[in-house]
This record gives sequence, C-alpha cells and structure tokens, in this order.
Amino acid sequence: MSLPDPMASSQVRDAAPLFAALGDETRLQLLLRLSSSGPASIARLSAQARVSRQAIAKHVQVLSAAGLVRTRRRGRERICELEPARLAGAHQCLDLISTLWDDALDRLRSFVEDDSQAHP
Repeated sequence: MSLPDPMASSQVRDAAPLFAALGDETRLQLLLRLSSSGPASIARLSAQARVSRQAIAKHVQVLSAAGLVRTRRRGRERICELEPARLAGAHQCLDLISTLWDDALDRLRSFVEDDSQAHP
C-alpha cells in the first residue's frame, strides 16, 4: 500500500521510533504511571516495578530518545515527565493509517459490489 503524499510518508517514518519505544510492556507501564501520577523520579518509578532501577533508567532513556518523556535533574534525582505532544503525534499517525485503510476498504467494497452486479 503506497502513501498518498510525501508528507504522510514522512509522518509515518518519524513515528517509527515512537512505536518501537511503545512496543515494550515495561515502557507502557512507565508511561501509564507518568500520565496518571505526574512527574516522578527514577527511584519512585522503580519502587513498584518488577525490574531493577538500572533497567527502569534504561527504559526511560529509550522513552526519552523517542520524545515520549523528558527528564531533568533535581539534586541527585532524575525526574521524568510525560511529553504529551509526542503522543499526539502518534495519534495523528494512527488516524492517517486508519483513514488509508478505510479508503482501501471502500474501494474494495465498491469493486466487489460492481463485480457482483455485472455477473447476476
């Protein structure tokens, strides 16, 4: 399936690292915690996690590289905060894909209906 224009292709290409970052259950759990509870330190995020603090820090790095989380230093702690604009970009990408699929299904439906009327 080809995309209708270069801008759409660029949007999907830019979203690939985002969806790769979202493809891990631990990272999704981290985003859920940050979205429901607000900014949190690595220590706080790792307190209820099933993985080590070091593993949480690595997951946060992946989320940060994908633009989903921003971090800042506060004393000795690293505070993580959700980046909602990046999630909005993912939503737009999914909307684009949904629209393309809906259009393709409409074309298929028209083709099948036209073909069935041609062969009664």
